[in-house]
Amino acid sequence: MLDSRETFPTQAFVAGYPIGHSRSPIIHRHWLKSCGIEGQYSAVEVEPSAFAEFIEKLKSQTSFYVGGNVTIPHKETALKMADRPDETAQEIGAANTLWREEGRLYATNTDAYGFLANLDERRPDWDKVDRAVVLGAGGAARAVIQALRERGIGEIHVVNRTVERAQELADRFGMNVHAHRSGALVEIMKGAGLFINTTSLGMDDSEAPVIDFSPLLSKAVVTDIVYVPLMTPILRQAKEQGFETVDGLGMLLHQAVPGFEKWFGRRPVVDEVLRSLVLKDMDRH
Repeated sequence: MLDSRETFPTQAFVAGYPIGHSRSPIIHRHWLKSCGIEGQYSAVEVEPSAFAEFIEKLKSQTSFYVGGNVTIPHKETALKMADRPDETAQEIGAANTLWREEGRLYATNTDAYGFLANLDERRPDWDKVDRAVVLGAGGAARAVIQALRERGIGEIHVVNRTVERAQELADRFGMNVHAHRSGALVEIMKGAGLFINTTSLGMDDSEAPVIDFSPLLSKAVVTDIVYVPLMTPILRQAKEQGFETVDGLGMLLHQAVPGFEKWFGRRPVVDEVLRSLVLKDMDRH
């Protein structure tokens, strides 16, 4: 049987459950059009019980796809099933980008890259700080901590309601990462130049705690990985208190760049046109 890529345009996917909320198709289809590439990018809903079969089919030489993105709840399983997960994916403990090469399935995680690229674009010199505070200790926190460590931030303080989960990350990422319970937040923020919310607090305008950001350095940056709404309750509080803020939309856009380049052979550009397309979709929903 012929590989479907010989008769059809290059095809990639985003797989998750549910998948209707994903804005990856908007991003990649825009790049395909702007680059003039004859390719396709599809959203595929895959239940957890069917994901292993989906990956096995992807590994086969008859698969329609050259690779794709993986989102919740499949990221950890994708890492385990890949033939060649890279060091970044292994450190974070999850994969979000897959591609086929020489008969093997490769995997990486581009969330850390997206996080850094977003801050670099929106607030150059944000990394000229020695101390960062990470709120939350879930899967997203892993990527953020990995990124901060890669950029050379000297002290990374993880604050979480369940301190044991924060301690797991401190143990995982080394001596520069420190775990604290939520009650210590004010004390831990003293002298920090960066504050990152990695929790779902404030998502879809849900409730978020009142935070006094005054212990931070006066030029500190506050950012949030949540991007719906764009100005989250946490970012709004920080802005009202006079701090620079960076929304989470850029992280979503930038993390998509490496995958597109792997599948379609062109490095796309994150620009205001793309950002506006996603914002319009957010307004409709």
